[in-house]
Amino acid sequence: MDDDLDELTGAELKAEVRRLRAGIREHRDSTGHELCWHHPRLWDLLPEAVEPELAVPAWPQFLRGCLRYRESLDKQLPAAPRVTREYGD
Repeated sequence: MDDDLDELTGAELKAEVRRLRAGIREHRDSTGHELCWHHPRLWDLLPEAVEPELAVPAWPQFLRGCLRYRESLDKQLPAAPRVTREYGD
């Protein structure tokens, strides 16, 4: 799957690493409401273009998952600042 890397020069490999790191940093640095969204731009960093077959949970399952995710943030980052702005503001 990654055979294309064998054909790249050292300079091209460094450029690819920088591009991937920039995408990872953008994802890592997302905050607030952006944490709740899927990130197709992150997926687009891969060389293979695929149309992901997304399955969307029903509302009750989705909301339970959101609550568990948010609860995990309280455990992992109890001192993180809280955002008061509403989504879309």
